[in-house]
Amino acid sequence: MNQDQRKTISVAIIGAGIAGLSCATRLKALGFTVQIYEKSRGVSGRMSTRKADDWSADHGAQYFTARDSLFIEEVNQWVDTDAAAIWNPRLRVYEAKQWRESVSSEHRYVGTPAMNSVGKHLARNLPIEFNQTIDRIAYNNSKWLLHSLEAGDIEQQFDWLVIALPAPQAQALAKSSDKSIEEIAADANMLGCWTVIANFAEKSDVPFDAAFINDEIISWISRNNSKPNRTGMETWTIHANPQWSQEWIELEKDEAAKRILNCAKTLGLDCDQAIITIHRWRYASGHINCIPGFRFREDLKIGFCGDWLHGGRVEGAWLSGHKLASQIANS
Repeated sequence: MNQDQRKTISVAIIGAGIAGLSCATRLKALGFTVQIYEKSRGVSGRMSTRKADDWSADHGAQYFTARDSLFIEEVNQWVDTDAAAIWNPRLRVYEAKQWRESVSSEHRYVGTPAMNSVGKHLARNLPIEFNQTIDRIAYNNSKWLLHSLEAGDIEQQFDWLVIALPAPQAQALAKSSDKSIEEIAADANMLGCWTVIANFAEKSDVPFDAAFINDEIISWISRNNSKPNRTGMETWTIHANPQWSQEWIELEKDEAAKRILNCAKTLGLDCDQAIITIHRWRYASGHINCIPGFRFREDLKIGFCGDWLHGGRVEGAWLSGHKLASQIANS
């Protein structure tokens, strides 16, 4: 398929997280016509930032690493354009009821000035319709037809469809068109995550900027202000561990916050005087054991991408979308 042929081929992409944005960016660079549909009001998915007038907090992915050469090259471009930077926190580990310094020397990157800056950078030249929840799809006469919960039938029809959603949402949307996705998505075993954001009027006297917590309700604590180019009130993000979160995913928000904050206090972060916000991520982590990278059905002109298909993590999401786009171009 040459460049002129690609210009006539339209691709709908459902989901404006890192996987969907990566796929769209690559497809557009290869000459395809793309259109993204996103159910929320902004991009980046779980690589997101909560903002208020006097504070902000990265309440999804806390940082990302780069190991694959292709992704390292991409991250270097983000750094060069000030969309990302290296984060060097005072990092500690809590294990077996004892604290120790982290010995990890791996580069940790964050979006700047917020985690969602990377998604905004990728989305800057892409056509995206926000607040569009695609709730039905159908393949008819070699075209994909979409229906939006908010707007009804989408007028435009598409040659290809890319679903860049967490496994359970991808399964629910596509199982009537691609029955085999049900078994694959079920293998992802995606877990939720309860997240607490604590805002302080004064700087907390805590001897670390971030910490991995083992064998407790909490799995991660970080001082958002320790990341490059952050401003505003002293703000901490606290992630509950995935297994506990999934077990108590239907807990009332106030009760979930109470249990998480009680645990934080035992670890040295007293939030009694803080302003508290809590967020429930229903699909935060998990991936299938076999790592295909993406799913591709040339007969149906449909593809799936996401971190759950590529080992998890931000890097996996980006690589999944990028590789799926290349596969579509080579079909």
